[in-house]
Amino acid sequence: MTEASSAAEAGRGTILVINGPNLNMLGTREPEKYGTSTLADVEQLAASAAEKHGFVVECVQSNHEGVLLDAIHAARENAAGIVINAGAFTHTSVALRDALAAVQLPAVEVHITNVHQREEFRHHSYLSPVCAAVIVGAGVTGYRLAIDYLADVL
Repeated sequence: MTEASSAAEAGRGTILVINGPNLNMLGTREPEKYGTSTLADVEQLAASAAEKHGFVVECVQSNHEGVLLDAIHAARENAAGIVINAGAFTHTSVALRDALAAVQLPAVEVHITNVHQREEFRHHSYLSPVCAAVIVGAGVTGYRLAIDYLADVL
């Protein structure tokens, strides 16, 4: 067993990548805004980025807030950090904010588009204040940047 896989088993080498509502539609949903990469492409990009740093990723996507909450809670025991694109829940979910604060893991909030160039309601994030970093508008490359950041701070 390699050192990276041993660390991953202990949770120290795992990064949880969370994608919220509608991100399962990547590749077909408004490609002019979100591009043509699919969720599978994003997950592969994240896995490749993590592997370069000796980490593995666990990817969770759900359109249901409770599933995302459960994944964050479980991360306390089995992950070293979190990358989260909560989609629309970013702007509405105090519950996700509280879960991220409770697990006390470094988290990076990611948005494929620049939310500050979009509708006013997208300018506010409940998650940003409890995240170590926020990456917006870098397309799916933002996931790689988030993992690079976490690798640097972990």
